[in-house]
Amino acid sequence: MSASNNTARTVLFGAASVLALLSVFPAAFAQSPQAPPRDQGDVIRINTDLVQTDVMVFDKQGHFIDNLRREDFELRIDGKPRPIQFFERVTAGRNEEAQLAAARGLAASSNSGPKGSVPLDRGRTVFFYVDDLHLGLQSVAATRRLISKFLDDEMGQNDEVAITSASGQIGFLQQLTDQKFVLRAALERLKSRPYSVRDFERPTMTEYQGLLIDSYDRDVLDYFIDETIKMNPGTPRDMAAAIVRERARAVLDQAARVTTNTLSGLEGLVRSTSKLSGRKLIFFISDGFFLDHRNSDSGQQLLRITSAAARNGVVIYSMDARGLVASLTDASQDVAFDPLGRLQRSMGSELLASQDSLNALARDTGGKAVFNTNDLRPGLTQALKETSLYYLLAWKPDPEAQNGGERFRRMEVSVTNRRDLVVRVRRGFFDIEPSPPVSKKETQKNAATPKTPEAEVAEALRSLYPEHALPLSLTLSYVNTPEKGAILWASMQIAGEFATFGLENGKNQALVDVAGFFYDDRGQPGAKFKDRITITAPTAEAARSYRRNVVYTSPVFLPPGLYQVRVAARDQHSGRVGSAHAWIEVPDLKSGELAMSSLLLGERQESAVNLPASSQSAPTPTGLSVDHRFRSSSYLRFLLFVYNATVAAAGAKPDLVAQVQIVRDNQPVITTALKKIEPPATADVARLPYAAEVPLSQLSPGLYLLQINVIDRVSKRSTSQQTRFEVY
Repeated sequence: MSASNNTARTVLFGAASVLALLSVFPAAFAQSPQAPPRDQGDVIRINTDLVQTDVMVFDKQGHFIDNLRREDFELRIDGKPRPIQFFERVTAGRNEEAQLAAARGLAASSNSGPKGSVPLDRGRTVFFYVDDLHLGLQSVAATRRLISKFLDDEMGQNDEVAITSASGQIGFLQQLTDQKFVLRAALERLKSRPYSVRDFERPTMTEYQGLLIDSYDRDVLDYFIDETIKMNPGTPRDMAAAIVRERARAVLDQAARVTTNTLSGLEGLVRSTSKLSGRKLIFFISDGFFLDHRNSDSGQQLLRITSAAARNGVVIYSMDARGLVASLTDASQDVAFDPLGRLQRSMGSELLASQDSLNALARDTGGKAVFNTNDLRPGLTQALKETSLYYLLAWKPDPEAQNGGERFRRMEVSVTNRRDLVVRVRRGFFDIEPSPPVSKKETQKNAATPKTPEAEVAEALRSLYPEHALPLSLTLSYVNTPEKGAILWASMQIAGEFATFGLENGKNQALVDVAGFFYDDRGQPGAKFKDRITITAPTAEAARSYRRNVVYTSPVFLPPGLYQVRVAARDQHSGRVGSAHAWIEVPDLKSGELAMSSLLLGERQESAVNLPASSQSAPTPTGLSVDHRFRSSSYLRFLLFVYNATVAAAGAKPDLVAQVQIVRDNQPVITTALKKIEPPATADVARLPYAAEVPLSQLSPGLYLLQINVIDRVSKRSTSQQTRFEVY
């Protein structure tokens, strides 16, 4: 699929051609209908038909064991063998949807994706959940290095990643995205803000010592009783014991609140992924924390997380950011004087106890814990590799068990006659998922008040992940104008085949309500729009076969910064709602740095006449593509502007060269030679246009990345811009 420089042909447009392209912006060119949304396959689903779970099998060296068969596995639920009704080997991010659908007895949709699309285009879904409530200063720095390295070396072209934290300090940026500039901005917000358990008495009691006292550890309890009596002479021993236990409870109450916040945030993240198809990988990064089963519901929280992970196809890999640790005590801590060594005898298991929670989360969700290493990168790389292959097992649930209420079912999977193999599987699930607590008043309100169309659109705009009942495409494009600065166009496209027609005032019409918000990187809303699109078909037959896409564009002037645009649409007749989110970064041109506008993409059909490089004639009318989907027989056209080019002397022209790269699966498949940008005679030197086209006939169907690199040979500076597109 690779192409050498001499076969990667681009055609440059002359001055008149560039100006003609400008004249059609931002009018949109109708593309082929967008593919319907893919099936939202979960890795485990409880229903009356089948229950599913994913299983990974490794040898002692950590290599995946391939070519296993159904009869090689033994499945037990609550210790009872269950026959395996469905078995399949799955490659994560490739053929998951079809195989998961087959396991549920559903036929794979013929419209699940573009015809001939290569499986590698799927990409992975990866979350980093940073437990910054239990993360020290050095661990925060190590975590930032780890994630930054992942973005540089491990993140695939079509991967979607989110960086979230237990404290929520990342704020609006902790969203799933494929844009690295958003993820880097999120990473910049990750700061050290660990909690501390405050005990104001002497000698200071640590959280782990409080746990030991609460568990009736005689050495630790006696030590603090003796010290309390020394500091309060004449205090009876039983009263001193009561004082010590009260101090321990106060310490544990503080710690329990923080731990609850950490686990609640993780549970919310796991549950939120129910709308995402395929397997999801969560890296849980922490300095560890203690599980207090006596004074908190942390044990129940772990069960809920395990069950939610099973239902939503989530695997958790826990990472101890402390690395190699000899002791949890350092010079900054107030260490109690203990000449008899009573505390030391009991504190030997403190490190392991702080890792129990991390180990449980990984083990019970089918993942792995990465401990006791100062370099977490090999563990991260191994996790990405390990989770790329798995076996899918499905079985019929016990009808009696389905009526058992909210009971946690223990699950075991083994490979018969192979005790040497390591089997990673989820440890269990609830028959009926526990419902989140909702007040009686709120329940009555929800039951009595049906959602209005406006409320449905507003809910879609607020949704963490896009809604796909009504398929939408969204593209954001900015250019800089000499009068008002940066103008941003938000163009949304609605697949016409999903519009529902009805008689409106005697006409065959479809009515679609659209709305959108422009947010800054702090989540503060700015500009917004709200409108209704009316689509009219001349006849009822034309309405039934309507296929033209509908485009709505909203422009807004914005200062430099990072923005997210959220749009939603609701078909009035069918009630179906769709939404889309997109990010864009508007550069600050006042800095004087070399910069570029967005890449504006269009399509020219093969039947049109080629434009020679020196042509001054107007090109075939071409508009802006919103969904960035192009026929393999066509030519991809792009237009951009270069800002802040340098001139060697007054009256001289800038000396700019451009290179076009098309990338697939992080590998360049087309790379052109450097070509000089010849600005039109009337062009503003501060904003130079550049347009070209690339034939797509040599590209296989699939997802690609178009990257344009521009070099200023006067100032020795460079800049680049990229956007995704699809060939079908």
